Amino acid sequence: MNTANKLTMVRVALIPIFLVLLYLNLEFTLFGIVIHSNYLALAVFCIAALTDIADGVVARKRNQITDFGKFMDPLADKVLTFAAMLWFVEMRIMPAWLVLIVIIREFMVTGMRLVAAAKGRVIAATLSGKIKTVVTICCLIAMFLPLQEWMLIVCRILIGVTTVVSGAEYFVKNRDIMKLDM
Repeated sequence: MNTANKLTMVRVALIPIFLVLLYLNLEFTLFGIVIHSNYLALAVFCIAALTDIADGVVARKRNQITDFGKFMDPLADKVLTFAAMLWFVEMRIMPAWLVLIVIIREFMVTGMRLVAAAKGRVIAATLSGKIKTVVTICCLIAMFLPLQEWMLIVCRILIGVTTVVSGAEYFVKNRDIMKLDM
C-alpha cells in the first residue's frame, strides 16, 4: 500500500476514535489543566482533516493516484464530516435539515460521477467543491468551540450556501451527462 493510501486509512481509523471521544463526554486533569474529551475529539478531527490534505499532496507529488484512493479518499472525507455533523445535530448545534441538504448533495454528485464513469467520462473536483470542503471543515472545527449563537449561524449559513452552490455547479457544468437515454 502506498503512502497516500496509508494516510487515507489513518483517516478512516481516526473516525471511530473521534466518535468515542465525543460520546465519552469525560473531563480529566492533565498537568493541572482540566481537559474535556470533546477537545481531544476536536484534535483527532483536525488530524484526520490534515491527513486528507497530506494524502492528496502525496498522491499527486509521487504519482500515487490509485483506484483505491479515488474511492476511499472521498468516502473517508464524507464519513468524517457526516459523523461530526450528526453529532452536532444530536447536540442541537446544527439542524438536521442542513445535514440532509449536505447528504443529498453528496449522493447526487456521487451519482452523477457514476453515470459519467459509465459513459467513459471523469468529473473532476471543481473549485467550488474544494471551497465547500474547506469551508465545511473549518466551520465544523469552529463549531466545536464555545461560540456565540450568531457565529454558529454564520457557520451553518456558510456550510449550506457552499454546499448548494457547489452542487448546482456540478449539475450545470455536467447537465449533458444526465440527459435521458431514450
